[in-house]
Amino acid sequence: MALHQESNAVNSQGPIIRSITSGDISVTRVCSDRYDLKAAPATPCAEAFSVIVQLRDFEAHRLWKAGKLVYEGGHSRASLAITDLRDRWQCHHLSPFDNIRFQIPFARMSAFAKQAGRNEYLGLASVQGRIDPVMYGLAQALLPSLESPETASSLFLEQINLAVLAHLSQTYGGLHFPIGKKGTLAPWQERLATEFLANHFNKPFSLGELARLCELSRSYFNKAFKESFGRTPSRWLSEYRTGRVKELLLQDVPIAEAAIACGFADQSHLTRVFTGLTGETPARYRRKNRCARPAMEQLSG
Repeated sequence: MALHQESNAVNSQGPIIRSITSGDISVTRVCSDRYDLKAAPATPCAEAFSVIVQLRDFEAHRLWKAGKLVYEGGHSRASLAITDLRDRWQCHHLSPFDNIRFQIPFARMSAFAKQAGRNEYLGLASVQGRIDPVMYGLAQALLPSLESPETASSLFLEQINLAVLAHLSQTYGGLHFPIGKKGTLAPWQERLATEFLANHFNKPFSLGELARLCELSRSYFNKAFKESFGRTPSRWLSEYRTGRVKELLLQDVPIAEAAIACGFADQSHLTRVFTGLTGETPARYRRKNRCARPAMEQLSG
């Protein structure tokens, strides 16, 4: 894995910033002892998640999304924040702080899931201020590498990245790795099943057909699939289809067309499933996520 050291920025009028990049994941430590910092520039949009871990208690800040104040307050040491960088965010630090920031491309999360034999549509839940001892420990383990990037081990950074991806995908992305193997699908059956479902997400098929391909009865296949993935085949497919719909909603595809393209019977069927899984209608999701960016661009301009 390629290791890239980024220049450190030390500014008496601003925070101290130290960064290192391993592969396509960047890790940055940002800290300041000041109470009078100006509001930070808006974060540029990216096809990535931002994951921030607080190394010390952080008393006060304001956070804007799409020009709207969405959070005001502090975060405790070892707390976590996850944001989707397709939206542009702006933060004003109102007290001293010290944190580690991971920027993880969507493509990297997806590739990790597939390499682990999980073809689920993977997205991370939005989180603000949740205590996460695991991410806190992983962030602390990176401190020596951030202090001396020239001596950092690329192998060590790669292993930390894998641990970060595994923890985030299971804890906030719904990826399921069974602890025991009793009653689960064999690895070849897991790969076959998820590849089949992903390839047939908008095509008619029967679960009996998939069970036969896995050389199992339908009833045993359903039980073993749930043990392997923490959800039934039907639930897995609904979540995958909904994820594909989200991609189309951010484009200029009409909702009714997105429904048919992703295997739903019609727009009404999509709305019922989408609302049940996400808590909001497709139309509301589209308005919220497409309108956020222009508003924030005007703010940052």
